[in-house]
Amino acid sequence: MLFLGGICILPYYYSHSRKTMRKIYKVTLTTEERATLTALVSTGKNNAQKIKHANILLAADENERGKAHDSDIAKQFHCHANTVANIRERFVEEGLESALERKKRSTPPHTPIFDGRAEAHLIALVQSPKPEGRCKWTMQLLADQCVALGYVEKTSAETVRRVLKKIL
Repeated sequence: MLFLGGICILPYYYSHSRKTMRKIYKVTLTTEERATLTALVSTGKNNAQKIKHANILLAADENERGKAHDSDIAKQFHCHANTVANIRERFVEEGLESALERKKRSTPPHTPIFDGRAEAHLIALVQSPKPEGRCKWTMQLLADQCVALGYVEKTSAETVRRVLKKIL
């Protein structure tokens, strides 16, 4: 760093906004892939996200138009430049179908309350005799009993209802 008259002069390699270099993935479509994407876009029978991804791949094709910048493609299709870069990357690394579809989650957004063992215990509990003083099992009674017996740490009547609807 160099100070001249109260002004700080920084060397060109030292920056407060450090920009990271991303790998550049070159999209080169074959004639079959180009025909598939063109048909997908022209029919309009798919969901909007798939059509947008197909349009982005067609615009990013270096065989057809030469090198196009991600920011230009993003402006053209009203999305972020990172979206274009991610679609390029998925196309090169995983193929056409992966680039057109949404990326699958590796883990669910939250861990399920009922695993297979707890579901089996819940079914056994439903088929057991009704509680004393009651004419049938209610969802709240089932939820309370599952927690009391230690099958699950906590649950609600609605969760029990969804699990039973899925199973039975």
